[in-house]
Amino acid sequence: MDTYQDLISQTFDFPTDEFKVENNELRFEGIDLMALVKKHGTPLRLSYLPKISSQIKRAQEWFARGIEKTGYRGKYSYAYCTKASHFSFVVEEALKNDVHIETSSWFDTNIIRAMYAKGRVTKDTYIICNGFKTEEYKREITRLLNDGFGNCMPILDSPNEVDYYHDNVRESCCLGMRLASDEEPRFQFYTSRLGIRYADALPLYESKIKDDPRFELKMLHYFINTGIKDTSYYWSELSRFVHQYCEMRKVCPTLTTIDIGGGLPIQTSIQKEYDYPYMIEEVLRTIKRICDDEGVPEPDVFTEFGIFTVGESGATIYSILDEKLQNDKELWYMIDGSFITNLPDTWALNQRFIMLALNGWDKKYKKIQLGGLTCDSQDYYNAEKHIYQVFLPERKPATDSEPLYVGFFHTGAYQESLSGYGGVKHCLIPAPKMVILDRDADGNLTDRVFAEEQTGESMLRILGYQV
Repeated sequence: MDTYQDLISQTFDFPTDEFKVENNELRFEGIDLMALVKKHGTPLRLSYLPKISSQIKRAQEWFARGIEKTGYRGKYSYAYCTKASHFSFVVEEALKNDVHIETSSWFDTNIIRAMYAKGRVTKDTYIICNGFKTEEYKREITRLLNDGFGNCMPILDSPNEVDYYHDNVRESCCLGMRLASDEEPRFQFYTSRLGIRYADALPLYESKIKDDPRFELKMLHYFINTGIKDTSYYWSELSRFVHQYCEMRKVCPTLTTIDIGGGLPIQTSIQKEYDYPYMIEEVLRTIKRICDDEGVPEPDVFTEFGIFTVGESGATIYSILDEKLQNDKELWYMIDGSFITNLPDTWALNQRFIMLALNGWDKKYKKIQLGGLTCDSQDYYNAEKHIYQVFLPERKPATDSEPLYVGFFHTGAYQESLSGYGGVKHCLIPAPKMVILDRDADGNLTDRVFAEEQTGESMLRILGYQV
């Protein structure tokens, strides 16, 4: 039987820029993962900061090339969507790269003020305030505007939202407007709950924005849940949106910018499957073609990449504690953590991440199921994106000098937010130790502990058993 390394090499074009094997152990971005495991133990959550900056620079370069190749006359700006990961080390790393910020809730404004106090953002940084606006959210947006954050831009999500700004904003400001896109046919509803109906957009401008000297409508915002995909649905919705921009631009000369939201995917397989330069070029070409046909200037373009910014910087590592043969065919490897509590998208959305063994690459491999520690029947992982099976090196506890370790990669977006970082987990499974990886000026790897593994005492305090 072939070894695990043979299996991976025959299945994929391996090694890759990200993943290599040395001495039968996996390297991720040149990092000795086994050394980190021996130093910090498992379960272990890693965040590799240089990947965040490299992702931003890649997208900025793709747009620069696309603009040059298509002759697009608008400018491009990159905004980081904070809801993908609110951690300070993520936001600060992103802000090193000439980016702006997109917010989703009133509490994001506290992050803006904290970053301003540190000198990470200025009052000229674009703060794109998206989402449905609660009273708290509208109040905090207004405070930013009145405090001189001139590029703080409320994106109107419902027609009556602007009434609050009429009553409370003292300074001149720019407004945006989110248009409610149609959903994919598979959805149980036709139109997004977020945004202004297309039919209401121009009347809203005419009745509540046009004649108020404090306000300028500057941006139209668009987002669809599928992300930027080469499908008839995506191109149809983008074209519809750009036609609406053109219609409104003809009567609103201050409307100079569109925001096409997020949607650049991360890699969920070792094999590259997405042509980023092609898709970005086609987006720009589509916008330019429609604007030329309509006789209006091409708009400046903003994007709000969240998953793309931070997703590929994360990894989660487990030990295999034991194996269980539950019938003649199903062999379970039990991990020292939980998918439900640590990687909730694996069960909530059936999300597949890149999964690879850290060690044992010279061993034979077996088809297995991975089981988590909770009592929930959904706490498992038994399929990869490219195949409805999972293979890992076989275990021989009697002779193995060390446990088998498995890593899930590109887990940097949303997982802590969805699982409730620092909170109470299903079956009280603790949150793993979190370690931040960076490189110094000489390129040497550094690691620091951001948070130790969650303790039983912390959960007892949350539950009211301890003061």
